[in-house]
Amino acid sequence: MAEQHVGKVVEVIGPVVVVAFEGGHLPPIYNAVRITSEGFEAPVPIDVIAEVEQHLGEGRVKCVSMQPTDGMVRGMKVEDQGGPITVPVGKGALGRVMNVIGQPVDKLGPVDCKERCPFIAMLLRWRIRTPSWNLLKRA
Repeated sequence: MAEQHVGKVVEVIGPVVVVAFEGGHLPPIYNAVRITSEGFEAPVPIDVIAEVEQHLGEGRVKCVSMQPTDGMVRGMKVEDQGGPITVPVGKGALGRVMNVIGQPVDKLGPVDCKERCPFIAMLLRWRIRTPSWNLLKRA
């Protein structure tokens, strides 16, 4: 089993979460981290996925949450997921409505797909295909 890297929430500003990791570990940019309220008394349990966007130095990273951060406080447990956010892909995902972390929101039950693809890879491919408008000079 892969080594589990655990950190703690240092700061929460809206959807932006600053996390400190011990032992010099910094998750790579675009890695997913899971923030939980384990050990905290919260009215609603917190289980939030965020994406690392910036290395701040001193073992800290700045992340953007993919879900609401209501109730999140300093000191909450953060686990590096070891890879980017992935979403289900394949025939079972066709026609389904999912959020950015791959959870179905169309109330049709779980998405029946064995394969998952990194969300960031799909965005980068889309960006490459997006046409750009160039201004033409008159001769």
